[in-house]
Amino acid sequence: MPSPRDRQARVATFAVYAVQGLSFATLLTQVAHLQNKHGLSTGALTALLLIVPVFAGVGSMAAGAFAAPLGSRLLLRLAQPTLAAAVVLAALAPSVALLVPALLLFGVTAGAVDAGMNIQGVAVERRYGRAVLNGFHCLWSVFSLAGALWASAAGDGLPLEAVMSIPMVLAVAGSLLAGPRLYAPEEEWGDTAGQAAGAKVPWRPLIPLCLAMGFLYVGDAAVSNFSTVFMQDELLADARVIPLAYAAYQATTLLVRLAGDLAVRKHGPAVVVRLGGAIATLGFLGIVFAPSQPLAVVAFGLTGVGLSVVAPQSFSAAGRLDPSGAGVAIARINLFNYVGFIVGAALVGGLGDVAGMRAGFAAPLVLAAAIVFLARAFEPERVTSRP
Repeated sequence: MPSPRDRQARVATFAVYAVQGLSFATLLTQVAHLQNKHGLSTGALTALLLIVPVFAGVGSMAAGAFAAPLGSRLLLRLAQPTLAAAVVLAALAPSVALLVPALLLFGVTAGAVDAGMNIQGVAVERRYGRAVLNGFHCLWSVFSLAGALWASAAGDGLPLEAVMSIPMVLAVAGSLLAGPRLYAPEEEWGDTAGQAAGAKVPWRPLIPLCLAMGFLYVGDAAVSNFSTVFMQDELLADARVIPLAYAAYQATTLLVRLAGDLAVRKHGPAVVVRLGGAIATLGFLGIVFAPSQPLAVVAFGLTGVGLSVVAPQSFSAAGRLDPSGAGVAIARINLFNYVGFIVGAALVGGLGDVAGMRAGFAAPLVLAAAIVFLARAFEPERVTSRP
């Protein structure tokens, strides 16, 4: 039975996820405006944007090393306000020479916060004794959507600097309020041996979880980066229809995460991940062979249904492999978030350039099917029985 302290930590962790979703959306929805402001070519913009996932991977691994001895609360109290500051610095940067270090700082701190918030989320789940991670990721999606809607509503009336800075005032306030209420290291670890136990987490049982996380983000990168290109080039959609593919993906992701914890409690994580992989495979199959715009939008929605369940269960399973709660396993899993996104952008974009976007989306189709076979590694009895 959760105590009042557990409920307080859960609310604080919800706030951390919300702030992270808002921060991500605030930067990513302004990419085109940053490109115009600095006169960047598409190639230069792509190179700059690769800074974020590359250095986020660095930040994630550094977060694991930091959180093992010191806990994730201090990590989040330092990294999350810095992340918000990086968004503001990117908005204010008068030149590319100053935009680059702002994006580098954003990448490192984004990776650190991603790892830290999932360490806290797994600790809450452990203390509650039931699945709760999908709820955290759901709130991330809600505030990411809120950030995008703010950018859409304020974009015409306010300068870029104001559009990006105003949400970050709220982000810093939310982070500062939540930080002291997060679990302290001794609550997070559950014993005084957290540091030593966390340092001994083996890589081998993590490999299928890492692969599932990487394959998920190959699919996510494909949809995020190329859904609009697919709708425009392959199905000749007009400006009103083009965004509907990505909107369907985000909408179904949010809806599934609303009920994801209930599904995991009833059927178990392995079943949910296996079903998710199968539905995502069906979705990508529908994209590759979509004969019309409406069917393509439905197919993109199916990919959201399937992929949305994988990340929360990957972190949850990683937490069971590291019962000390030191966060080493979660930081390793989180690294493959960024590996998958980089590989997905390069793989799908490269195939799309050579053979068309239908061929490009065949790559995440195959990898989504592989998640079905990796799902066995998410079974709690397999995870907790590992060394």
